Amino acid sequence: MQPRSKNLSAWATLWFALAAILSFHLAYTMENCQILLVVFLYCLFRLAGVKTSRLAFYIGMGIGLAIYAPQLSFFWRIFQAGAIPLWLILSFWPGLFLLLGKACLVRFGPVGWACAAPFVWTGLEYSRSELYYFRFSWLNAGYAFSDSGGLHYLASYGVYGIGFVLMILAVFLGVVRTLGWSGRILAGTVVALLLLYPALAPAPQNSPQQSFRVTGVQLEFPSLVEAESALDRAIDKFPETDLLVLSEYTFNGPVPKLIKRWCRKHQKYLVAGGEDPISASQYYNTAFVVSPGGEIVFWQAKCVPIQFFKDGLPAPSQRLWNSPWGKLGFGTCYDASYTRVTDELIRQGAQGLILPTMDVADWGIRQHQLHARIVPMRAAEYAVPMFRLCSSGISQFADPTGRVLDSAPFPGQGAIMSAPMRLVFRGRMPPDRWLAPLSVGITVALSAWLAIDCLRHRFSNSKIGAK
Repeated sequence: MQPRSKNLSAWATLWFALAAILSFHLAYTMENCQILLVVFLYCLFRLAGVKTSRLAFYIGMGIGLAIYAPQLSFFWRIFQAGAIPLWLILSFWPGLFLLLGKACLVRFGPVGWACAAPFVWTGLEYSRSELYYFRFSWLNAGYAFSDSGGLHYLASYGVYGIGFVLMILAVFLGVVRTLGWSGRILAGTVVALLLLYPALAPAPQNSPQQSFRVTGVQLEFPSLVEAESALDRAIDKFPETDLLVLSEYTFNGPVPKLIKRWCRKHQKYLVAGGEDPISASQYYNTAFVVSPGGEIVFWQAKCVPIQFFKDGLPAPSQRLWNSPWGKLGFGTCYDASYTRVTDELIRQGAQGLILPTMDVADWGIRQHQLHARIVPMRAAEYAVPMFRLCSSGISQFADPTGRVLDSAPFPGQGAIMSAPMRLVFRGRMPPDRWLAPLSVGITVALSAWLAIDCLRHRFSNSKIGAK
């Protein structure tokens, strides 16, 4: 028989729930408060000890709604009343975490729940972020550290690996008082080894011969005249520019002849977002590369169109541009939010990434701030430079350590961002790229086993009652 933990009192439940909500918001809104994510996860870990499974699920849903709805209040501006079901869908995941946590506590006791919690958390976070139609990766535990001074260290785990390690820390705080000295030493050793792992991760290796200047201009739905004028201003300010970048959906079709002539006249490469039509009603949302000869020499369609928007068809394939400076990968806007998209570029040998992005000014500053957390994390995870040019901010150039070396503000129409991009020999793949799918498998298997076990017990109890 497994040892059972004492159920939380009503007051303890209330305080843990309030502390979880407060710590999450502080971690995501206040500078240098990211470590409070450990408090958030500790509270969730302890809240699995409420009286019933149903209560655990409802409390998790309530906490989810209290953290996601305020942080994603711009959903209302975009979707109106449709924001409510989206908030509820996101809130389902912390509810499911506490439901599984309560089941683990009942069946395996506190030690079993402590062992399962990091895998369950990571499995659910990865599933919520990457694996179904409503996938949405923002506001996970790892992205809270995107503006942290220690990002280059933490990102060695990967964005989902950060959540895994934070949950281990939270679990350690939750069970350390109940362990004997040998248990404390073993648990402390595991935590210490995990925290030391990033020191062993390979550092990015720059290639000094593969360096070029990239310049971008923030424009939202410009006319052709406005686009041409902006390009003129960009090279006047940075005449040494090698590659110019305009945002996603700069053009409502392929790159126009006027812009191609501009590239030929000024002998510049240009990356610009447009629509690549495949029928009268369908198109690919595409990043086009125009050469100094005025020809389209490369194009890459968007892999993950935004749900509920007219955003084109998903890209049938991904490939790299063998540019004059090295191998460059392209992701359009939402693509960078998904590791399955950016991982493929790194596997193919991308030495740097260019990300044309459409963030509409009307969506508000908070949407732009949350989206801006993606690039520093991705750059540090893969140890490659990334240049993200937005229609209305916040554009960023991040080096292979995740430091943002240049940016353009919100809304910043016409703002110019320029930086020398030094390519790396090759990016790296963080360990959470295998750990997260493994955690999904463990979570699915554990959930199935607990569900079958619950049904078996109910069937046995019903037979006993019938006798």
